[in-house]
Amino acid sequence: QVQVVESGGGLVQAGESLRLSCTASGLNFDDYTVGWFRQAPGKGREGVSCITWSTWSGLSTGYADSVKGRFTISRDNAKSTLYLQMNSLKPEDTGVYYCAAGGYCSGSTAQSVAYWGQGTQVTVSS
Repeated sequence: QVQVVESGGGLVQAGESLRLSCTASGLNFDDYTVGWFRQAPGKGREGVSCITWSTWSGLSTGYADSVKGRFTISRDNAKSTLYLQMNSLKPEDTGVYYCAAGGYCSGSTAQSVAYWGQGTQVTVSS
């Protein structure tokens, strides 16, 4: 069956960095748009970044305004893995980060999500 597993979360201080990873199995990773969502305490889930790849249009990425210039999304299709490099972290970046595999990107948000990971906690202290 399909499994989507995130890792790399943790507790850091403001200004530090973390790299999240998401490995998928049981699906053809190349066929999916993949992205990161986060959910802060008491708030809804928001799209943080999205990445899609196709042979005719190449690589395309999208970022939420709140993370532009600080976060970088990437994917390694050979390893069926999605990454999120998070630099200059802020307390407002705190939340549970989820990986998602879907159909297309709408800005920073993966749409028509077919599979979700279980989430990894990121906590940024001030």
